[in-house]
Amino acid sequence: MGALQSTLLYLILLHSCKIFAYKDQQWKKATATFAKDSEGSLVTEGACGYGDLHKASYGKHSAGLSTMLFNRGSICGACYEIRCVDHILWCVMGSPSVVVTVTDFCAPNYGLSVDYGGWCNFPREHFEMSKTAFAEIAKNKADIVPVQYRRVKCERSGGMRFTMSGGSHFYQVLISNVGVDGEVIAVKVKGSRTGWIPMARNWGQNWHCNVNFQNQPLSFEVTISSGKTLTSYNVAPAKWMFGQTFEGKQFQNE
Repeated sequence: MGALQSTLLYLILLHSCKIFAYKDQQWKKATATFAKDSEGSLVTEGACGYGDLHKASYGKHSAGLSTMLFNRGSICGACYEIRCVDHILWCVMGSPSVVVTVTDFCAPNYGLSVDYGGWCNFPREHFEMSKTAFAEIAKNKADIVPVQYRRVKCERSGGMRFTMSGGSHFYQVLISNVGVDGEVIAVKVKGSRTGWIPMARNWGQNWHCNVNFQNQPLSFEVTISSGKTLTSYNVAPAKWMFGQTFEGKQFQNE
């Protein structure tokens, strides 16, 4: 085996080792299109509440999901591996896969048929991918391609991020950059003058409670869909301000 072949084999194996599929997660059938934007990514604020996706680190490998998959936003932050299949003309040769993060909702258009523009109509399973991610599995000349997908664990760099918003008696936090499941199902917050207070999902991955936490350092307890819980103590200092983002601990793939 030549040096170039050895290097290519190493890179393929290295890439495959970084994708952690869930146990017994089978490939399922769906369809995919891409968002026609100028920078190859989904950068506008979507239904998950992440805002500028470049700042959230999801921009160039993100996707909006149809109603069938979106689950009213609880799936936000989860990761899917997608590959183009069964289309000689449009699929990239060898059916390579790409991992995307769920960042948005692909709204249905019941004025159009599911086969002619109503790609996200219920009960169709569909991914509206960022242009960059789509180009890794299919040719951009394609309008829509058949794909296979499966849920995989999320690989994240750095810790979970907590972005503060709200007002004096309405506190809200956006949780992003969540590893492993990516999908947050429960959050608790604790100030220096309070006990642990459960938060409610406002929308996407924005969580809120009606408490005044100003001038208190804040700790967070985050639970993901597999049931794992991680506590980050004193993430935000006493003098935190709305609009600031702080970094806590991170879930680790096993």
